Amino acid sequence: MAFNIAIDGPAGAGKSTIAKKVAKELSYIYVDTGAMYRAMALFFLREGISPEDEAAVSGACSRITVTLSNENGEQQVFLNGENVNGQIRTEEVGNMASRTSIYPKVREKLTQLQRELARTTDLVMDGRDIGTCVLPEAQVKVYLTASVETRGKRRFLELQEKGADCELEQICRDIKARDEQDMNREISPLRQAEDAVLIDSSSMTPQEVTEEILRLVKGAN
Repeated sequence: MAFNIAIDGPAGAGKSTIAKKVAKELSYIYVDTGAMYRAMALFFLREGISPEDEAAVSGACSRITVTLSNENGEQQVFLNGENVNGQIRTEEVGNMASRTSIYPKVREKLTQLQRELARTTDLVMDGRDIGTCVLPEAQVKVYLTASVETRGKRRFLELQEKGADCELEQICRDIKARDEQDMNREISPLRQAEDAVLIDSSSMTPQEVTEEILRLVKGAN
């Protein structure tokens, strides 16, 4: 039976960084579900579809194929056969993903793919509803969080490194708005699974968080 690790938490909590490190330590596959939602969001943006138009978003889902591959330990995301890894990390795409992932058709499409992967593969999967909805049977569940200020600073530095023009206050406002959207949506809202371990990474290094999760894995095996 495949061993699954679910890492959930709000935007900017460091889920991807930690999930990658844990996967590398265990030689597991890392699945970034947020990137899959972002790929769909990129399609909606390209098509000029409004995030408020549920009928148009849902109708477009049948024209989208999202696939994943792993190259040198890095997840590659393909949208209708095109590698879109370099195009899905903008704030615009992230906000579109948050606003369209509330729709059942969008979630259904990706949840099915994520579960199929998990059935046969030892993996670390991160997102907003992995432990509560996508993989409720995961052997290890973590809810990773940090203060809005900490998350804002991390995102600010990440964007600065890429040469993006950004303001810390605006990023913090975006993060608060994303939290609000994710926690209050009707379908699979962001919440801590009852059997998930809460880790607040505000004053922890990525290595410390990774070691904490590896201890949980050791205890579950």
